[in-house]
Amino acid sequence: MDGVQDSNPAVPLVCVAVFLVACVFGLLRASANLTEVCHMMRIGVSHRICSIFRRLAAAAGTDGKALSSDVISQGVALADLRRAPTCSGSLPALRPANEHTVMIRTERLDPEEVPVPFPETRSDCWDDYHVKLPCSQDNLFPVDRTTLQSRWDLITRSLSVPFTSSLDVQDAILRYNAGQAKAWSFTALHSYCTDLQGSEAEQMFGKLFPAMAQLAMRAPSLFTQPIPLLSAQRCGSITLSQEQVSCLLANAFFCTFPRRNSRRTEFSNYPDINFNRLFEGSSPSKQQKLKTLLCYFKRITQRRPTGLITYTRQCLQRLPPWSSSEKQFSKLHIRCDGTIEEQGYGMLQVDFANRFVGGGVTGSGLVQEEIRFLINPELIAARLFTEALEDNECLIITGTEQFSRYSGYSHTYRWDGNHDDQTPRDNWQRRVTEVVAIDALHYRNFLQQFLPDNMTRELNKAFCGFARPGVEPENLSAVATGNWGCGAFGGDTRLKAVLQMMAAAEAERDLMYFTFGDADLLRDVHRIHKHFTHHHASVGSVFNMLQQYYERVIKETPRAKPQETLYSFLSEHL
Repeated sequence: MDGVQDSNPAVPLVCVAVFLVACVFGLLRASANLTEVCHMMRIGVSHRICSIFRRLAAAAGTDGKALSSDVISQGVALADLRRAPTCSGSLPALRPANEHTVMIRTERLDPEEVPVPFPETRSDCWDDYHVKLPCSQDNLFPVDRTTLQSRWDLITRSLSVPFTSSLDVQDAILRYNAGQAKAWSFTALHSYCTDLQGSEAEQMFGKLFPAMAQLAMRAPSLFTQPIPLLSAQRCGSITLSQEQVSCLLANAFFCTFPRRNSRRTEFSNYPDINFNRLFEGSSPSKQQKLKTLLCYFKRITQRRPTGLITYTRQCLQRLPPWSSSEKQFSKLHIRCDGTIEEQGYGMLQVDFANRFVGGGVTGSGLVQEEIRFLINPELIAARLFTEALEDNECLIITGTEQFSRYSGYSHTYRWDGNHDDQTPRDNWQRRVTEVVAIDALHYRNFLQQFLPDNMTRELNKAFCGFARPGVEPENLSAVATGNWGCGAFGGDTRLKAVLQMMAAAEAERDLMYFTFGDADLLRDVHRIHKHFTHHHASVGSVFNMLQQYYERVIKETPRAKPQETLYSFLSEHL
């Protein structure tokens, strides 16, 4: 190769090989530089090889972006965006605090050892401030008018019976949920199990379901202190081991959690946690959900996980004065291919959440949030203790592991096999995967979202998710997000993009924005961001222009969409 020299003659050959493989698999269309390609292929890369690759790409006419004339990404290079753990500051020692419950012994953290529950002596709690665990001594049911019996004893007896078919699973669950016998259906579970072939059925009933039952029944030894509820308007964190989380999810699968089967209980403002809705119905998507979750249970029952996960409810009482903000817009990389969880590795990854986190993951929902909760099932545990989010709140989950690959979306979703998560761990033994759940408003009328109060609400919600009070800006990774609150929630993609740009700028974070195949949106968002930065527009000036757009355009639009678009208005008046 002319103009390319290296002391090691094998290096150019390696570069050519990587380049050709990338071309074959279309990876160059999914990445703006070799660093990302090599991450996707789990290959380490040096700056010198990157330089060689860029020359190869230029020679091929790709400009490092696409092999065709289509533009896949715009904005700054991916290498210009901060990622964890590279940008992360040092963590303090992991210790319990007033607002942080740590459920394991912290002096024994070892990447090769399963964390030990803390404390050694078990304490129980049955009140309005903690999770009501199925193994609690206060989890009782009436045998007759004068006699109460331990429901946990009934649960352990029921789950100790051999499973030979899905009917045995149903019978076990209904023994301690007798009041739900007529209300609950197990059609999806039966359909899934009926389709299992010989050895698959033997594996399921002879090994997997019994192992899951044993895991569920370990609750008394794994939870030696009460789990606090992350209730509304209270900041708080819970750090659990992956093994503890797996026990919670096994109990959710077998529907053992008390006081969670009715909206007329003290948990009416919390998401569902028992999996009974997962077992009902006949849609093919339920089969795919079961495949995905049972993949997780197979993995964690075969090999005990060793990491930790932290669930944090963040509540901000002081929100920005948007109209007077002088913050300048931060960097933007926007692309129409890729996914938040793959290309957004090491960034703050946005979950387009329902205010009840997880949305319909255990029911019929199967869009962005539900898919993320399925492939990272440890996210589902948050539904046990997280009250519905309010306007100034978000949920941050750090350390979950991805166990499955998938394809499709909504009714085309398919489980695509195991995923080997190679994400590094931090000093608390958590995967460096940070997911933030922020819930957008649901609009039935397109024009409603331009009401000043609604735009301010969405700004505050996004800012709450992006901001990290007390953390230096250089230690903040970029935000990986996309069409938050659009689709079924009725949000306008172009408005939501501007609002998230503003929130990211106010939080002093860069932005990686996914348009999920929408090339027109990619072009428009990049242009308006370029317009903002070229004219040195502040967050406050754009906020005031949004108000003007409402007053001068939206208020004069009776029903249909306005003739003057938001971006044309902003481009003309800023």
